Amino acid sequence: MLLAPSTPMLWRPDAQLSLEDEMRSLLGAGVLALLLAAPAAAQERHPNAQIIGFTDFNFLTTERPLPDGFRSGQFAGHLSAELTPRLGVFAEVTATPITPVQTGFNIEIERSILRYDFSDYLKLSAGRYHTPVGYWNTAFHHGQWLQTSVNRPEMVKFGGQFLPVHFVGLLAEGSVGSGGLSVRYHAGIGNGRGTNIARGGDAGDVNPQRAWVAGLSVSPGTPRQLQIGASAYGDRANLAVGNPVDERLVGAFFAWTAERPEIIAEYASVRHTQTGGGPRATSKAGYVQLAYRLPGGASAWKPYARYEQVEVPAADPLLGTLGLNYRAVLAGLRFDFAPVAALKAEYRREKPGGPRWFDTIILQVSFTFPRWQEEHASSEGVTP
Repeated sequence: MLLAPSTPMLWRPDAQLSLEDEMRSLLGAGVLALLLAAPAAAQERHPNAQIIGFTDFNFLTTERPLPDGFRSGQFAGHLSAELTPRLGVFAEVTATPITPVQTGFNIEIERSILRYDFSDYLKLSAGRYHTPVGYWNTAFHHGQWLQTSVNRPEMVKFGGQFLPVHFVGLLAEGSVGSGGLSVRYHAGIGNGRGTNIARGGDAGDVNPQRAWVAGLSVSPGTPRQLQIGASAYGDRANLAVGNPVDERLVGAFFAWTAERPEIIAEYASVRHTQTGGGPRATSKAGYVQLAYRLPGGASAWKPYARYEQVEVPAADPLLGTLGLNYRAVLAGLRFDFAPVAALKAEYRREKPGGPRWFDTIILQVSFTFPRWQEEHASSEGVTP
């Protein structure tokens, strides 16, 4: 029973770091080293450890006030291991370039999950997750090769503030049905947004009220690639100044992943109410992505397009001052020139905030390192 990869510490060599930053950097580097060294260690411990990696490299030219040029992508490593027939562990570690004006990388444990499978109907886990709200945030994790497009939609981008991307706590999940109608559920409780609302409460919650999440999805037996689902999330977020804000999110999604065509649509509505009789507002976001893998000898090519929008009123007590309004139309072409590598070319016309539209062109090459399984490993090292 392996946990499938379906789940910052700061390193800045040119800056003076505090003792806390140094300790965090050493810990993060140690975790990454352990992840990369997993094949050799796993051979001695258990025959069911698996490791897989992802990375990408980009070129960007844009009218937005952002640096043009080549960009190193993010490295992501996934490690899963079966500790017993029912108990498994999964970890995801990333190394991300800091900024164009600073050297070094952020090293972060993105997911760290221990799960016990009682049966298909009930699986209990504890750890750090990508918050199971909507579709994209749990279908596509770190590793740009996994998704059709160059980047995630704005509403669920990593480091974004509209949706809580990470969740630290306990999760129950399971599925009912096979061959015909399949129903999946999940429910969890844990720490909500941290003092920085773009991050989860990794070291504890910022207030006594825990966050909760719940979701349900349905997959008909035919076609198997169809999923329809809904989710809800609740939390209380602290502000730097003023009373806390109660957050209530509801969302729904439709995903057809057969690739001929691929259709993914997602919508979320988030109501924020400041406690003590403060302001209340509802923010909304959504996207629709269409793609089609060409048939026959052209099957390596996959054109795609997406429309997305984020609407945050100025009266929103949690998000209203952050400038999150966004609208974009994009089109691109993915070319899988190898089973483990893809080249993507994407054009975007986007309006972040103000009235002006900006044009952006991105080229990206992304790939995955072949999955390593210890029971198939040779004495020479990793086998495909």
